[in-house]
Parts: sequence; structure tokens; C-alpha cells
Amino acid sequence: MPDSPDQAPDHAHSSAATAHRLVKARQLAAYIWARGITAAELRGLPDATLRKLARAAKTNPPSTGETWQVVAGLLDEKDAWAERNPTHPAATRPSLDEKILWIKPPITPF
Repeated sequence: MPDSPDQAPDHAHSSAATAHRLVKARQLAAYIWARGITAAELRGLPDATLRKLARAAKTNPPSTGETWQVVAGLLDEKDAWAERNPTHPAATRPSLDEKILWIKPPITPF
């Protein structure tokens, strides 16, 4: 509810928006984690790459950085869980070979 009659309601931070953001973040995090992209690497990607990454995950690109922050947090949580449960089938990353499409390894000089 607005603080004053002149202030518009903040729909971007309503409970419905927060729930929608979490659903989208989970979908993005699942796609990104399967490709071996870490939260730190995600935070370093330019906006254009983030938009392409979201589209590849069959998700509309988030309109704010808040969703990407939630995604990064989910990636950290999943990494920690996978480290504690290395033999669990859900701890394997089925699409590691696709990481190079998003995160370019440094070129080593000759």
C-alpha cells in the first residue's frame, strides 16, 4: 500500500511480482547451472549476453537486475548442495560442454 495518496503502488515488489521473479529465477538457474556457469561468472556477463542466455533458457529476459541476483543466489546454493552431495544424480551437470558458448576461457599466449 502506498505511503501517501500521491505515491503509486510498487507493483514490482508486490508478493505476486516476487513469486513470479522466483519462478523465473529458478528456471534460469536450472538452465545456467546445468551448463557449469557459476554465480561469479554470471555476475560478470554483459546485459546482452544475459538476455541471450534467458532466451536460450526459453524465458523472457528479466526486466530488472533483481531477478539475476536471485539467480546468482540460487546458483551458489546449488553449488554448495552439489558439493555436499557429489554422488546424487542431481549433482551432475548434463550440459557442461555448452559453457563455452557463454563463458569464453582466457586465451593463453604462446
